[in-house]
Amino acid sequence: MAVKNTLKEYRHDNRMNQTEFAAFLGISHDQYNRYERNKRQPTLEIALKISDKLGRPVNDIFYAEDEPSATPAENM
Repeated sequence: MAVKNTLKEYRHDNRMNQTEFAAFLGISHDQYNRYERNKRQPTLEIALKISDKLGRPVNDIFYAEDEPSATPAENM
C-alpha cells in the first residue's frame, strides 16, 4: 500500500506555482516538491498543518492506494 496525495490538484485550484503554494502552507519549496511527487510523506504534524491551511480533512488530501500486485513472471 502506498500513500498518495492530491496536493497538485489543490495547488492548481489555487492557481499557484510550487514556490507560492509551499509558502502558503508554511513549508520549504524542496519539502513541498518531494510531497507533491510522492517521493516523501509528511509527518502527521505537517499533514495536519496542511489540512488546516487548506480547510480540508486530512483524508481528502492524503489517501492510501493499493500497489499493483506482481505479475506471475515476477514471482518466479
